Amino acid sequence: MPGKKSNGVVKVKGLELDAKNSILTKGEEKVHLTPKETKLMLLLMENVGQVVSRSDLMQAVWNTEYLGDTRTLDVHICWLRQKIEDNPRIPEMILTRRGQGYELRV
Repeated sequence: MPGKKSNGVVKVKGLELDAKNSILTKGEEKVHLTPKETKLMLLLMENVGQVVSRSDLMQAVWNTEYLGDTRTLDVHICWLRQKIEDNPRIPEMILTRRGQGYELRV
């Protein structure tokens, strides 16, 4: 079930992303995101419960199909986890799907 979008705001079970202002609300907590983190989170929220491929993420956020070194993607996912996960070392929301991509679970 994709996230609900209205006036640039996407809502998915307890998460609300104001993409225009780069603010993610988790419960009562407001988290400021960088523009790239916002694009990543938007794509994950629009595809909640589904794996989003690394190539789709690279294309949407960095406008490139180059997959030789996607370390920048991993770093941005790590930063997102630090901002939204209760325990970023054991993520429960942004999950890595080895060889496929990332999945948002809420």
